[in-house]
Amino acid sequence: MPAKNANETTRAPAIDMTLGWRLDADFAGPDDYRVIQYTPPGSPSSVIFGKNVTAAAPGSAQGLYLIVSDIEAARNDLRDRGVEVSEVFHAEGDVHTGPDEPYLFGRRRISGLDPARTSYRSYVSFRDPDGNGWLFQEITARLPGRVEPAGTTFTSSTELASALRRASAAHGEHEKRNGGQHDANWPDWYADYIAREQAGQPLPA
Repeated sequence: MPAKNANETTRAPAIDMTLGWRLDADFAGPDDYRVIQYTPPGSPSSVIFGKNVTAAAPGSAQGLYLIVSDIEAARNDLRDRGVEVSEVFHAEGDVHTGPDEPYLFGRRRISGLDPARTSYRSYVSFRDPDGNGWLFQEITARLPGRVEPAGTTFTSSTELASALRRASAAHGEHEKRNGGQHDANWPDWYADYIAREQAGQPLPA
């Protein structure tokens, strides 16, 4: 992805300070070549900006996705950092025409969270200093086959805390269904719930 800021200054752009991304590398080479690499918080993947890295014009990259487990917490974090970010929105089914800004699953933005809070259905958007368009997409339970079955992992304390909150709410309903009695084995229940949720398996009742 191009970065005009990287093209025009001898210092790395302040995107890491604004978004909280980690600056991993910033080096220049022959033929006016420069690479700047950032990693979003908790991400196993990095993003490269630079000069003479691509022929694409700054601002031409749109619909770049970042996956989060709590869309409202991610939005609030950006807003608290001074980033202009959209309200939370969801798509109108599979509508692919309309006046709204295009994104992967349609062109009709409906204000607010997906009514069922379904994974893959709630978004916020923002732009980087070059005008490239980014989307946060909330995923709390991935579709079957999209998670390695060998283990349950979390990329940040925020992601783990969100999983614990969802398990807590579900466990409260579990206790109600069992006469409201305290479940002494709640840690086992939480662990089973979180592992099943992340793997896209049926959740415990």
